[in-house]
Amino acid sequence: MREPDVFVLADRALDRVVSEIREDQWATVLPESFRTRRMDHAPTLREIVNYHAYDDAWVPDMLAGRTIDEAGAEKFKGDLLGSDPRASFTAIVEQACAAASACENLDQIVHCSFGDYPARHYFWQINQFRALRAHDIANVIGANPSLSAELVQGIWEEVSPNAEKWRAIGVFPAAIPVPEDAPLQSRLLGLTGRQP
Repeated sequence: MREPDVFVLADRALDRVVSEIREDQWATVLPESFRTRRMDHAPTLREIVNYHAYDDAWVPDMLAGRTIDEAGAEKFKGDLLGSDPRASFTAIVEQACAAASACENLDQIVHCSFGDYPARHYFWQINQFRALRAHDIANVIGANPSLSAELVQGIWEEVSPNAEKWRAIGVFPAAIPVPEDAPLQSRLLGLTGRQP
């Protein structure tokens, strides 16, 4: 499966989960595993969704080959969710998915804040981030954490060859042993250090 197609599946899976967040859940303080490099505290659910909105908002500029300075470093700072966080998030997801779907050259260079990478590698990073976070947030809010078989297969194909390399740089915690005959989603979760 092409990386942009996996992105669309992953981003829409995350959007589906965000659409199920109840009004009384936005202020929920999340476990430490949700903390990002930019946060010095355990984040709320709204902060994490806003962080994903921020990450998604950059996708069109990144895939257009713009540097952060060319796009405007402050362009997406602050609250992107506003008074209707679910609708705001969906609108950002749709723009990101449109940009991904239009990406044909997977060897083009994407100028990330942490270096320049071929678009294919950029997708590997952002695809697993969205798919796994959809699972994680679903668990927190009591939604169905199952990912589609097509998405799980796409993420597995991208993650499994790179998992140990990414684990070595801190992307994933230690793997959790899972039987070889377990469903692929369970094996993916175990590989990325999540309890199936």
